[in-house]
Amino acid sequence: MSDKPSRLSTRIDFEKDGKQCDYLQLPHSVHRSAYGWLPVPLVCIKNGEGPTVLLSSGVHGDEYEGQVTLSKLIREIEVDDVAGRIIIVPMANYPAAKAGLRTSPIDELNMNRVFPGEADGTPTLMLAHYMESVLMPLTDYALDLHSGGSSLMYLPTVILRAAEVTDEVERQVVELGRVFGAPYGFFFPPGQGGGATNMAAQARNGIVPIGTEMGGMGAVTPECLRVCEGGVRRVLRHIGVWKGPVGPDEQPPVETRMLTAETWESFSYANEDGIFEPLVELGDEVEKGQLAARLHSPATPWREPAEVRFDASGLVVCKRVPGMTERGDCLFHLGADFEI
Repeated sequence: MSDKPSRLSTRIDFEKDGKQCDYLQLPHSVHRSAYGWLPVPLVCIKNGEGPTVLLSSGVHGDEYEGQVTLSKLIREIEVDDVAGRIIIVPMANYPAAKAGLRTSPIDELNMNRVFPGEADGTPTLMLAHYMESVLMPLTDYALDLHSGGSSLMYLPTVILRAAEVTDEVERQVVELGRVFGAPYGFFFPPGQGGGATNMAAQARNGIVPIGTEMGGMGAVTPECLRVCEGGVRRVLRHIGVWKGPVGPDEQPPVETRMLTAETWESFSYANEDGIFEPLVELGDEVEKGQLAARLHSPATPWREPAEVRFDASGLVVCKRVPGMTERGDCLFHLGADFEI
């Protein structure tokens, strides 16, 4: 990351007590607006001394459970119930979130693969740079809320590691993961995102980071939304930054089944273009070598469909949604039980 200061600005004063709701102004000069800026919603709720928690969603714009969860929290949190500071960025990649796309329609970049960003880059790079250079130095704990977006569907899962962290941070990450209370916890294999993800950036800045994968299909799934809302509230209370009441629909946490994928063999990919016929469902236990899917080619219906088999055993945590697939699309990924 360069030492250049961010070109983004906001009228929010992060050191001021109170509830401030405004915009992060991202300079964007185009034909219809020569001196314009893009309005990225930003909220800071501060009350006295205490930890700072950064809540983000919309890093991928077609992932909605987190955006709904944080929008509700913004309206609900009262200053008197806060001890410290809560910074909320519900549409972190605003152009992508406004368009309902995984990547920005302006520069086609995936924000979760470009940290630490660039001060003078395209909009996605500038947003990543602001988060890492301005917001993360203020932050002690972070929750980055994701789901499967338009192409995947996940079981309600809390994500517990995105980069190498110290033993103490890992202990806190696991503790917060259990407090979150999702049915599943998942440790991605090493190298996911190449250190350029939001959670990896948080970890290298000394922050205790957790994330989620909640539902997907390009929609809001009620059960995953309930798990996400309850989990975020419990984590905020556990950290001590918020003493808000238990929500009317908030249910007790469940015991989290910890899962991992030690290698990328736990991920299954299309080996041909075709129509995806899944042969297993989310939550199924499968074995290495088991038939996972068939890929049909109606343009040549006399051909036998291509077969995809699992390269590992485990629980089906994630499944592709669209039927039309291309070679290289992720169809499933698995998790294996993990003792901590």
